[in-house]
Amino acid sequence: MVRRTKEEAQETRKQILEAAEQAFYERGVARTTLADIAALAGVTRGAIYWHFSNKADLVQAMLDTLHEPLDEMARASESEDEVDPLGCMRKLLIHLFHQVALDPKTRRINEILFHKCEFTDEMCDLRRQRQTASLECNLRIGLALRNAVHRGQLPENLDTIRAAVCMHAYIDGILGQWLLVPDSFQLHQEAERWVDIGLDMLRLSPSLRN
Repeated sequence: MVRRTKEEAQETRKQILEAAEQAFYERGVARTTLADIAALAGVTRGAIYWHFSNKADLVQAMLDTLHEPLDEMARASESEDEVDPLGCMRKLLIHLFHQVALDPKTRRINEILFHKCEFTDEMCDLRRQRQTASLECNLRIGLALRNAVHRGQLPENLDTIRAAVCMHAYIDGILGQWLLVPDSFQLHQEAERWVDIGLDMLRLSPSLRN
């Protein structure tokens, strides 16, 4: 009986997340209420509060579902034992571009994050969460870049702190622009080229040297 209860709880949580994704995509985060999500999911508001503290917590949980498939590749590039950290980063970013372009769920959630998520008063918690996640991402990119420098894949005098910020901003910019105007350029077909442009910036820019 306990096992069934846990399974039912997980199924309810999944229903809520799927309903939230649909509602946020159609209406935007600010214009979607927890009552809207509850009605769409076929549950009570109490059921939502059982799983999530507030709307910000629900949005963050939805975003977290995107990170799991990429974590293994990210950890590889961040490992001091990895002999090809830059290659691992390249594979990760190409995979990311392919996933956003080809997987409908990944595309919808990223579109919500980039273009349909307003940091209003009720979303202050989410804003703080996104700030923390952004800083952590910079640190993780910087770690991978330092490993690449150590392996001789990037210039030994690369300013890895600035380079990490630049790379993060470049990837976010590519994704944000494509999600806003998908017909403006090819993301899937030219994923390798877009990634290599960013890596060339790290290798060749004199302004990124110490």
